[in-house]
Amino acid sequence: MSTAAPDRQDRRHRPLARTRSVSRSAFRGVYRWIVTGSMTSAAVGIALSVMGLTVLGCMMVLSASSVEQIASEASPYALFIRQAVFAVLGIVVMFVASRIPIGFWKHRKVVFAFMGVALVMLLMVMSPLGVAIGGNRNWLSLGFVQFQPAELAKFAVLLWAAWGLAKSTHVATSVRAALMPSCLGFFLTVALVMLGGDAGTAIVFVLIYGGALWFGRAPLKIFGYSLIGVALLSVVIVAASPARIQRVIGWLVPSQCGADETCFQSNAGMAALASGAWWGEGLGQSRQKYNYLPEAHNDFIFAILGEELGFIGALVVIGLFAILALSLARIILRSSDRFVRVAAGCTLAWYVGQAFVNIGMVTGLLPVIGIPLPFISYGGTSLVVSLFTAGFAMSLARTPTHPAIELSALEEPESRVD
Repeated sequence: MSTAAPDRQDRRHRPLARTRSVSRSAFRGVYRWIVTGSMTSAAVGIALSVMGLTVLGCMMVLSASSVEQIASEASPYALFIRQAVFAVLGIVVMFVASRIPIGFWKHRKVVFAFMGVALVMLLMVMSPLGVAIGGNRNWLSLGFVQFQPAELAKFAVLLWAAWGLAKSTHVATSVRAALMPSCLGFFLTVALVMLGGDAGTAIVFVLIYGGALWFGRAPLKIFGYSLIGVALLSVVIVAASPARIQRVIGWLVPSQCGADETCFQSNAGMAALASGAWWGEGLGQSRQKYNYLPEAHNDFIFAILGEELGFIGALVVIGLFAILALSLARIILRSSDRFVRVAAGCTLAWYVGQAFVNIGMVTGLLPVIGIPLPFISYGGTSLVVSLFTAGFAMSLARTPTHPAIELSALEEPESRVD
């Protein structure tokens, strides 16, 4: 009896140990695949994934916006044509940016020029040239063109943070070296964006800068204090707006979220996803886009996509973002250049973080926040800047690889008898 009990206990733990072993092997295999692949394949993966998302986005903009355009006595193709024009322009800009040498992006004058232009344009939004749309003052009108400076500022903060963290050799051990001067550009841009009331875009800046600190190997205590600060600031921002309070209450207590104006959008989005089921209602067959779902072609375009293309269509979108993330991860893990690693990490946090927040908002995992889905939601400035940044990420693939990482990835784990 004294030996039988341990034997039975060992047998009970063997399936769990086997599962853990399989998980470790799968993770090791994915890691090895990422770090042993060529950097050229990373650039190709970025290009193909963002172009696939862009084409799918143009198609969904046409489907989601046509009904509202007809109702307003406009051409059903008006928004689609504008989005398609910006898509072609953005793809051209992407391939041009991909050919720019890395040394250009790392130059101090270039970094300061991008940040300076971004700050000036954000200040101009507060001037009479600024335009308020949907309660947020985040547009700049120059007569012949209207755009969002905050979208341009995202890339400026990315470049500034990567440059600031790459030029110091004490980032991993010194809080001051990690935050100075990288935090200056970040706080200035976020403050100007928040002056316009655009809390959703401010969240994306936090994701970008958080990615910079993480992939720059900043001290972990920065993240602990930052989480506390972000939590307190979020409470203040929500409390300052009755509409935000109602949205958060409706998200936390769904039973209190009826068919009123506060919860109407989230309820309509969930209804669209539910009716899509596995295979969807068919392209162009959405019912929620008939003025039931506000911002159907913008922030809630993922709901229309899920309704028309179903779970399979939504899975395709998530799969394309996964390819984009793995391609950027290959650059991060293989590059021997700190600037390249941090810049690629910022890009990864930007794209994947913004997509996660948007999809989480539509599916009810997060409260309703005004954040578009990258490459898919309608918006010329966002699309062009996102594609330009993808080209910048492709240029990062032309960097020397790290031999130590490559050799460690090829090592086979020692066999062990459990």
